[in-house]
Amino acid sequence: MKTQTKIALIFFLILLSTIMVLSASVYFFTTRYSFTDFYKRLEIRGVVTARAELDHEEASQTVLQEVRALHLEKLPEEKEYFFKIEPGQSFDEEADKLDLPESFFSTLLTTGQATHQAGDIFFTGIRYSGKAGDYLVIVSAANYYSSHHLAYLRNILLIGIVLASAVALFVAFVFSRQVFTPVKEITDKVKEISSQSLHLRLESGRVNDEIGELETTFNNMLDRLETAFETQNNFISNASHELSTPLTTIIGEAEVTLSKSRSETEYVESLTTILSEAERLEKITKSLLFLAQTGFAGKAQKFDKVRVDQLLWDVKSTIDKINPKNKVQINTSLMPESPEQLKIKGNEQLLHLALTNLVSNACKYSHNKPVTVSIGAADDKVIIVIKDTGVGIPDAELKFIYDPFFRASNVTEYEGYGIGLPLARNIVRMHTGELLVVSKINEGTTVQVTFPIGHYSLG
Repeated sequence: MKTQTKIALIFFLILLSTIMVLSASVYFFTTRYSFTDFYKRLEIRGVVTARAELDHEEASQTVLQEVRALHLEKLPEEKEYFFKIEPGQSFDEEADKLDLPESFFSTLLTTGQATHQAGDIFFTGIRYSGKAGDYLVIVSAANYYSSHHLAYLRNILLIGIVLASAVALFVAFVFSRQVFTPVKEITDKVKEISSQSLHLRLESGRVNDEIGELETTFNNMLDRLETAFETQNNFISNASHELSTPLTTIIGEAEVTLSKSRSETEYVESLTTILSEAERLEKITKSLLFLAQTGFAGKAQKFDKVRVDQLLWDVKSTIDKINPKNKVQINTSLMPESPEQLKIKGNEQLLHLALTNLVSNACKYSHNKPVTVSIGAADDKVIIVIKDTGVGIPDAELKFIYDPFFRASNVTEYEGYGIGLPLARNIVRMHTGELLVVSKINEGTTVQVTFPIGHYSLG
């Protein structure tokens, strides 16, 4: 059975149970009230009848007879009984005659009032003291009025339960369908996503909603999967290509050197070449391993609160050590007044590495021309913009900039391996951020990095 059907049935059963409890309560209390009301009517008749029959004042009797005739309708099977109370008298014979329990008379004598029901016949007894002495007055009648009305009420309630059940069943299925519509939309969208279409994302338009949180979590998972698949697809081919170049140089240099005896100077030159290529090979290997780590094991990193403005000043300090000729300027004019709007949750070491790569690239590919790093906050996001006036990236090659080892055709004169930008993109994704690159040839490049403020769903 589908969960949607289960919820509909549970909702229906809850509504049906509530309706039945309310209907049973209405019937129960109405029945009690009708019995109490009928006993009260019998009691009034008993008092009026006793005064009319037992008091010997003619004027009073006439008035009571008129009141009884005008205002007290004759009840079905109505009967009145009068029993004079004598000292030591037993009412066993009267009890047998009226088919009443002995407790009825004992209660009547003790408390002055008693009631009894035998089927549809109701009995009310009162103790009346008048000029003629003390009497037990018993009035009985059939409660057809209440019986008929209760039967009518019972039929109405049963019909109401049936109709309400139909409405409740309809509402239950509409309610469950409404609740599960977003889930069905997510399911249909997820079915469209495969290893060839990991770029697709769920539309997350709900705020402070469990479904919205599910969509956001699923999109975060897709980000990690896409990064992992890209890393996996590119790692082997790129690694084999990039590693083969220094290895070929090392092997070739060693073979040439060993082919014949050489002078000490030639051996030193050969070993220097081998060392240089080995160091290059080590750098490439470390970069590849770190790129793979950010692609596959991002979830294992430790996340803490990070002040982005302080992080940028640390990056500036690192750039100054690496490239003393840099002209990096940090623009703080758009910074918010509250420091809380600059706090994100992330791994400070990884964020430092990503931003250092981006700023270092801006300096390198602009021949150390001025580079502006701006920081601001808007719509619960921290925004970092890195702008240079360097060589730029050709439009046709922008779509390849995140491929590991890709280098634009106009930067061959610059040293690099094409790993910095893919690595930065992986790190930004790990922090549920966005990295956007806009570039024009010979005009420069603008990189915008966006992080959510106070994002605590990772780590």
